[in-house]
Formats: sequence, structure tokens, C-alpha cells
Amino acid sequence: MLTVSERIPAQKLDSQGIETGARIHWNLTTAPLIEQAVLREEGQLAKDGPLVVRTGKHTGRSAQDRFVVRNSVSDGAVWWGKSNRPMDADAFDRLHQDFLAALKDKDELFVADLYGGSQPEHRVKVRVVNELAWHNLFIRTLLVRPEASELADFAPEYTIIDLPSFRADPERHGCRSETVIAVNLEQKLILIGGTKYAGEMKKSVFGLLNFILPEKGIMPMHCSANIGADGDTAVFFGLSGTGKTTLSADPKRTLIGDDEHGWSDTAVFNFEGGCYAKMIRLSAEAEPEIFATTKRFGTVLENVVMDPVTRELALDDNSLAENSRGAYPIDFIPNSSERNMGPVPRTIVMLTADAFGVLPPIARLTPDQAMYHFLSGYTAKVAGTEIGVTEPEATFSTCFGAPFMPRHPSVYGNLLKKRIAEGDVTCWLVNTGWTGGKYGVGKRMPIKATRALLDAALDGSLNQAEFRKDPNFGFEVPVAVPGVDSAILDPRSTWADKAEYDSTAAKLVDLFVDNFAEFAPHVEEGVRQAGPQQRATAAA
Repeated sequence: MLTVSERIPAQKLDSQGIETGARIHWNLTTAPLIEQAVLREEGQLAKDGPLVVRTGKHTGRSAQDRFVVRNSVSDGAVWWGKSNRPMDADAFDRLHQDFLAALKDKDELFVADLYGGSQPEHRVKVRVVNELAWHNLFIRTLLVRPEASELADFAPEYTIIDLPSFRADPERHGCRSETVIAVNLEQKLILIGGTKYAGEMKKSVFGLLNFILPEKGIMPMHCSANIGADGDTAVFFGLSGTGKTTLSADPKRTLIGDDEHGWSDTAVFNFEGGCYAKMIRLSAEAEPEIFATTKRFGTVLENVVMDPVTRELALDDNSLAENSRGAYPIDFIPNSSERNMGPVPRTIVMLTADAFGVLPPIARLTPDQAMYHFLSGYTAKVAGTEIGVTEPEATFSTCFGAPFMPRHPSVYGNLLKKRIAEGDVTCWLVNTGWTGGKYGVGKRMPIKATRALLDAALDGSLNQAEFRKDPNFGFEVPVAVPGVDSAILDPRSTWADKAEYDSTAAKLVDLFVDNFAEFAPHVEEGVRQAGPQQRATAAA
């Protein structure tokens, strides 16, 4: 087994049962990984330095192809269902053997030893084995990079093997298609095959931490986080497209991270050492800090269209994917935290992109309401994002990240409620979606208004405003906020057809009530009473 690099750990692949004659590239840094990716024709350098790659037919996660092995560790602990599909242990063993056989035939492999988690006492050691250099660069960018001095004695606790060229056999491997993401919590092993979408690796580590940390009383969160000048940490929960990355990259505040965090007794800590931002229609005016990363050597751009001659990027072009992405080290954001950590939060913001145009731009939540909306995890798809979607479509992803939560949602909900109570945390629901009508009629919430409302929420001045009670959801909505058009604060008033607003609001309330039914038996009465208590009635 040949090795390349001076950053070679004492514990090598053979100690993990991996036998291969491949040339091993151990713990390469950014420049040599980019060099390898270009030499191997895996990607091209754009005009200003980023590496541009394509992921083929998989331009997002393959949620239906993810499985958790049913064994002594997972049974009784994992919340089995559409997000956590069981795989038979024998089927996994066959899959593992076939992965090992595939590794034997590789000419080159890239191995990175990394941390999942920035707080030393709560991080896990993860080894990632890749057949693609750019995949290795991606995961090295996204996870926490050990110091060179820490690599010699690095002993992995969990291992990910990612082979896009591998084709699973559903009958032999107990999976659904040629694509497979198989998680074995007992063997501490994750196998990814049949997809070049690099985000599968990052989310696999997130899933591991979501399983491990609750037993230590630590709240894992699908959120971004930043810190104000006074040391006031804010976390931003939200599904993809709701603004986690955009709103946390605030030049007035220090960025902790844009996607995954833990909340311990002493800190909010980033699980990662990089960011993974949407690139489609990225604006230098609206998102200058993120836009600047598209002109940096070390950024990896997935499915971004590039002129083959000039190597100029076309960020508005979605012909390769609506979900074009950029991965970059967190220190590419000028005001990022050196330690990827901050104090425990004073403020929680739950983000939703309401394409129905019903929710106000901001609302204050009680702790019970916060748990209700956390378990609901609401946002909405809009027409054109998926085949067959012609009208706004509600999406409920519990804990704002159901595909990554292996335990029952009540585990995370109760942890959050406990943390909110202990820290006297203020909670807000922010709608970054539509106003003046549903998608296709109204317009997107102005980002300037959203930022002004968030500024007031984070500096505490919004708590002094006059509030009204929302008739549909019962939360408090400010009546007037300096610098914000008061009309936008009352969504019904922005609709030309008030009866249509009432009808649409009634439908959305129905969807909330129906969705929460499965969680009702697992929460306290106060949480059950925190949502809409009866179906809204459309105006006659």
C-alpha cells in the first residue's frame, strides 16, 4: 500500500480491514487536492480561482436511498420511518464486503482525518476515504481540520467510505436503487455509493452527532449561528432556502457557522469548519460576503455554469441545477469566529419561507410555541422547484431537519425546551417567504425589512414594541417597528383580496393541525395548546 504525504497517521487503513494497492493520498491540504482534481479532470478552475465541478444526475441528497442498519445500537433508539429506513445487518455486511472489494481495485485513494464538532470535549474523530480528489477537498473544507501535530496519533472513531463509481444491487444489498447511503451505528461505519453529490458526506456526520450528543444532554441543531458585539449569540433554525446562511452572514455580527451546531452547557459550537451555501442567483449586493467566496481559490462550486472559454461564472443559470452550491472554509467570511464557538444563545430565530403569504414577517414565541414550531418545522415549496409542483406546497420537516434526526423528534424538542427555559432565551418566528399574496401573486419578503426586523429582535428593542395576537396562530406580532413599513407587519392587510387571505390562512392552519397530530401524544399539554387550537374558518 503506497502512501503519499507527510501527514500520515500511525493507524492506517489496514487496521480497519481495508486492503488495497492504491496510491494513498493522506491528509492533503487544499492546494495539492485542487491540483489532483484538475490533473484527474474532475473539475476546472474558474477565472478567479474556485474549483468548478459537476455532480451528474445527483444534484441533491438521495433521501430515499439512505438507510440505518437495524442492530443492538439502533433498535429502540432510532425513530424508524420515512427518514430512517432500516437495513438488515446481513445486507449491510454484504454491502461492506463489496465496498472492500471495490477498494482493492482502485489506483488512487484520498483519505482525510477530521473532526466533527469544534468543542474539543464533544467532537468525534472521523476518517473519510474517497476515490475523488474533489470529494476529499469538499469534506476537508466542511469538517473541522485538525492541527498537523494532531494527525500522527489520530485514531478514527467513525469512518466514511464514499465511492461514487460503486453501483449497489438492491436485491443483494437490501437497498432501493444503485445509490446507497448506509449507516451502521454499531460498526461506526458509513458507506456511500452511486452518487457524486458531496453533501451526503457532510450530512452523514451531522446525523452521527444528532445520534450521539443527546445522550450527553447536548442539543444538536440544524441552524446557523452568530454573535453580536455584546457577546449575544443567536441561532437561526431553518430548512434549505429559508435564509440560514444569508441572514447569519451579517457584517455587524461574528459568524459561528451556517448550518450545524451543538448547544452545550457552556457554548454554541459549530460542527463544521466550512460553509455550504446556495449559489443560484447569488447577489453581490444582497449577499456580499458569500458572493466574494466565488472569487477565491479554495472554494468548491458544484453545478455552477461556467463559460468554457473565459471561465466566467453564470450564477443565475440553473441549467445544471437549481441547487447549485459552494463549499468554502468558514474563514473566507471576514468576520467569522476563530474558534467556531460562541456563548450559549440569548435569541432563537426560526426561519420559514411561507409561499402561501399567510405568516407575518416576524412573531414572538413563548417557549411552548417555540417547541410547537420547532417540532412542526414548516416551510413551503414553490412552483417550478420540483416536477408536478404548480402551487405552493407545505413542507413540514420536524426539528427543521427531519432527514438528519435519527432519534424521535420529542428527544430534540424536550432538549430545546429545557435549554430555552434555563437560558431565558427569547424566541422569534421569521417569515422570509411571500407577502401581499401567495407565490405567483405576491412578492418575496424584502430582505431589507427582514434584516431590520432581525436587528431589532437581536438588540432587544423589538421587545419594547406594541404587539397584537395573531388570530390564526396565537403568537404575538409587532404592530410597528422603526424603519419598517407597518403595512407589511399585518399580512392580511397586504392582500388585495381579504377573503382569499382568510381562505388560504384556513388551509394553512389545517395543515399545521394535521401535521402536529403525530407529535401531540409525546409533548406536554402546554405545547399542544401552543399551536392553532381549531381549524380557522374562511370568511363568508
